[in-house]
Amino acid sequence: MTSDVQQKTDILSMTPDEMKAFVVSMGEPGYRAGQLFTWLHKGASFGEMTNLPKAFREKIEAHTDWRLPQIEEKYISAEDGTVKYLLSLKDGECVECVFMKYHHGSTLCVSSQAGCRMGCRFCASTLNGQVRNLTASEILGQVITVGRDTGERVDGIVMMGIGEPLDNYDNVVRFLRLVSDPAGLNIGLRHISLSTCGIVPKIHDLAEEGLPVTLSVSLHAADDETRSALMPINKKYPISVLLGACRQYFVKTGRRVSFEYTLIAGKNDTPAQADALAAVLKKEMRCPCHVNLIPLNEVAETGLERPGRQRAEAFRKQLEARGINATIRRKLGGDIDASCGQLRLRRKQAAEDKM
Repeated sequence: MTSDVQQKTDILSMTPDEMKAFVVSMGEPGYRAGQLFTWLHKGASFGEMTNLPKAFREKIEAHTDWRLPQIEEKYISAEDGTVKYLLSLKDGECVECVFMKYHHGSTLCVSSQAGCRMGCRFCASTLNGQVRNLTASEILGQVITVGRDTGERVDGIVMMGIGEPLDNYDNVVRFLRLVSDPAGLNIGLRHISLSTCGIVPKIHDLAEEGLPVTLSVSLHAADDETRSALMPINKKYPISVLLGACRQYFVKTGRRVSFEYTLIAGKNDTPAQADALAAVLKKEMRCPCHVNLIPLNEVAETGLERPGRQRAEAFRKQLEARGINATIRRKLGGDIDASCGQLRLRRKQAAEDKM
């Protein structure tokens, strides 16, 4: 980016109050901010904002940095209509998002960082580390871009794409407030899930924000030795500490916590491990929770394998027999590598091969 672009205001990251103050500081009436906020959240260009004076639009355009993510690659599943996007940001970095249809509406999986530094062994997103955090506008821009491209309203959001949302806390919280604003996209916070590998202090912070999102915790093991081998974050925040934070999140928000458990052949998928998972959840949570079992999406670079459906079903039944509510995630977009991180990894590898 040029220094000129860097000095411009990131207008899409502004709250309505911030936008009003910005508009007034430019000598314009405050009510114009409400009109501008609504147009921007529709993804409109300044030329499309026809109820705003041309001089006002030109002034705002000259002083702001306004660019939605651009679609670089797009794949549509022939199996279920899932759409996977590789989007480029203004500095050339790429992220992914996935548009999924369910009987109750549509859901978009968004990214919160370019790359990830958490180092989970089974994840494609972390293989090249983290480049940078996304701004609130870059996260919001994914929702706007996909909505405009599909022509459909995004009804719900899962923050389960590239990156660890709680490692980009301030921008993610700002995004949550923006995407749920009635003057903008107005997506209900109860229709948003935020996935985390378990940054305990930020879980406590999120519980105090007054944002009733569903906390979805990547657990993936029932004992510290196994989890630490799969997820380095566990060495800092072991399972008992993490589950204590999850319990407090429920107490504070009243929102049931969901636990993601990726089943990896020979690593965490035995009947004994199902019993251990049920036991630790009963001991540490002592409140309603749900386990979402996810047969591993295989990434060649990790060397890990997915167990068969029969083994996954046996794991689920074992949990339910112990009184733990559990489901096996429906696999969407299997024919287009819809799990996040794979397209970005492939793009980076192709670029390196050309060097």
